[in-house]
Amino acid sequence: MQIQQGKTLAKKDKKKINVKEFLNKKAFHDYHIEDIFEVGIVLHGSEVKAIRAGRMNFKESFVRIIKNEVFILNMNISHLDTTHVSYRPEEGRDRKLLMHRKQINKLFEKVTKDGYTIVATKMYFNDKNMFKVNIGIAKGKKDYDKREDLKAKTMKRETQRVLKEYNR
Repeated sequence: MQIQQGKTLAKKDKKKINVKEFLNKKAFHDYHIEDIFEVGIVLHGSEVKAIRAGRMNFKESFVRIIKNEVFILNMNISHLDTTHVSYRPEEGRDRKLLMHRKQINKLFEKVTKDGYTIVATKMYFNDKNMFKVNIGIAKGKKDYDKREDLKAKTMKRETQRVLKEYNR
């Protein structure tokens, strides 16, 4: 999981907001992502503050469809020290994702018939300050695919480095 902090976006009325996004690089390494959906997530009050503080881990999380509802499992949001003792939501609880029925049916069809997996790829606060999750329909990579991707990535990095040296 990578946290990108410090990016600022300028709104029309010149207010600046801090954008924090969490990327799941492991998902892109282990899967071929075919289609991506932007969905909402049901959170309790103190969890939002904990996410803003960067106390979230979703590297090992996965998405399941249970009784025509979409849930993200194994996502850990640790509580803040300032959270009231009597109200601390469970850190590793299942969190419901908010999607339209047609999207859920499309996901369910892909997962059951074609053998795809649903993974969380990115989490971020949008411009309306709502916490959003990008989930992707993915197919698992084989070991040789991972090696080929790694080779291509290193070759691209090397060519960029050489071009940078050449242009100096």
